[in-house]
Amino acid sequence: MTLWTTDELFLRHEAPGHPERPARLTAIRSTLDAAGLLARMRPLEARDATDDELQRVHPPRHVRFVQQAAADRALGWIDPDTYVNEFSYPAAIRAVGAVLRVCEAINEGTDTTAFCLVRPPGHHAEPDRAMGFCLFSTVAIAARALSRPVLIVDWDVHHGNGTQASVEDDPNIFFLSLHRWPFYPGTGAAHETGGHNNVRNVPLRYGISRADYVATFRRELAGVLERFAPAFVLVSCGFDALESDPIGGLGLEPEDFATLTQALLEALAPRVPVVSVLEGGYDLDAIGEAAAHHVRALLER
Repeated sequence: MTLWTTDELFLRHEAPGHPERPARLTAIRSTLDAAGLLARMRPLEARDATDDELQRVHPPRHVRFVQQAAADRALGWIDPDTYVNEFSYPAAIRAVGAVLRVCEAINEGTDTTAFCLVRPPGHHAEPDRAMGFCLFSTVAIAARALSRPVLIVDWDVHHGNGTQASVEDDPNIFFLSLHRWPFYPGTGAAHETGGHNNVRNVPLRYGISRADYVATFRRELAGVLERFAPAFVLVSCGFDALESDPIGGLGLEPEDFATLTQALLEALAPRVPVVSVLEGGYDLDAIGEAAAHHVRALLER
């Protein structure tokens, strides 16, 4: 069975008019529910991440900065893209804890796939800097917590600079990112390969065809798996590579996320866990459909 997790607290992190908004979660959840997919999944209650868990990636000064910034005001801005309100720190530590709890459940049980419907997103948060809508580097923290080789696959349209900065010195973690180039945040060039040759960045031109995107993903994933054998996979699952996305866009359609998910599962050994964590995606009509295709593929395993 595929696990899933979310929390009502994630809906309280918000800023009027901002594209990273609670409606993203409600759109996905309502589509999954209407399609009967939630009934086929096993829900798991989220928990809060501890300071020790956050500090696997972030120094204490960063954790305290985010906590204080959120506590100080009803709404404030860390940078022009990244906001906090009084619920942002509680939501962020629960988002991290939700993913950690799912990983723990998979380690303890027999389930091998999961979808984490969490926010705020995380892959832009660097160890000492919140940015790009992100406060803590959720997927990187989860990867650091797993005591086995971890592959992170990031197909968000933006490069996961925070994830890369958080894991590029760890030979036990491999980071594979396909992203639009040139584009925000300006990182992710092909020559960025990590301290242990454990980073593979695949910059993609705007206008790439759907077929070429999928073929590139298959080829690059196969190349990674030839030299790195993961015992666990974390997916930074952004849906902003959809052609209709108002912020990103790389020409994909919702059904392509079924193809990408199937390609990933087929390339892995049968019992290697795959935990998918929501990152970006801002077209409310399309992200629910894309998530449904993704989840169906997880369930089919």
